[in-house]
Amino acid sequence: MTKSGEERDGVPLTNLDQPLFDGADATKRDLVDYLDAVRDRILPGLRERPLSVIRVLRGQAPFMQKNLPKYTPDWVRRVSMWAETSQRDVSYAVCEDRRTLLWFANQRAIEYHPPLVRVGEWGRPTHLVLDIDPPEGEAFDIVVAAAHLVRRALENDGMSGVVKTSGAKGVHVFVPVTGVAIEDAAAATRALAARAERLDPELATTAFIRDDRGGKVFLDSTRAGGATVAAAYSPRIRPGTPVSFPVPWERLDQVTPADFTVRTAPGLLGDADPWAELMPEPHGLPEDLVAEGHTIPIARVQAMHEGKRRARARRG
Repeated sequence: MTKSGEERDGVPLTNLDQPLFDGADATKRDLVDYLDAVRDRILPGLRERPLSVIRVLRGQAPFMQKNLPKYTPDWVRRVSMWAETSQRDVSYAVCEDRRTLLWFANQRAIEYHPPLVRVGEWGRPTHLVLDIDPPEGEAFDIVVAAAHLVRRALENDGMSGVVKTSGAKGVHVFVPVTGVAIEDAAAATRALAARAERLDPELATTAFIRDDRGGKVFLDSTRAGGATVAAAYSPRIRPGTPVSFPVPWERLDQVTPADFTVRTAPGLLGDADPWAELMPEPHGLPEDLVAEGHTIPIARVQAMHEGKRRARARRG
């Protein structure tokens, strides 16, 4: 018998009345109930994707878990991948059913971060993503304005995408694609950000180095290929436990990220699945967009070289 004496789908649930984390305004039970309520909506975005989660154990700082612990049940599907950073094979979970999702919830896995590629299709991303973040201390409305720049840039190329709150301070714009190589998808993401920036350079910037942004909204084009992004409907480790929530473009200026939490989101959803309902059909990429992107330096690499240059200049 578990401490709470509860079980769902064969998964023992423990310590359900403990707070999730400081400032969560939610218990572990709230997390379990929420994920169970939205399982049919969050699972499609996790299926066939190696999953990273962020957990919060009692009295500890949040940490990202990629490699499954030894005590993971045999029925949790997993896939092994080589990690260049740690130079070892990592055993990732593939979360595709209620039982696995409940097991993760009971492990105090709060955030769910799948990559943009599926198992066995590592070179073919399913989406482009722009992560749009406000400058420190700025309100959500300037993020909305920057998101609409991205929408205009997409429409100018005959493309379309969907938007969701990130669950933190910004939004994610997802563009479904098909038949696109990972290098071309990364290039197109850079070009899309650059084209959105050109529409209003006083509002938005693609500058990767924070000190170079000048108080503008950052259009982050680095979430490409194997990078992970918080899934639609994923809770986030923020005050109030908000969730990443899909919003129609025409309603984006009527909401704030705090509107959607593990407590409020199920009632707002009802029986709907706006992420699936709003998602356009996947499309290919315009050749000119990809070509432009290949002329734009990779942001992280450029920032690394620029950082070294500035360090040399200071020493000189």
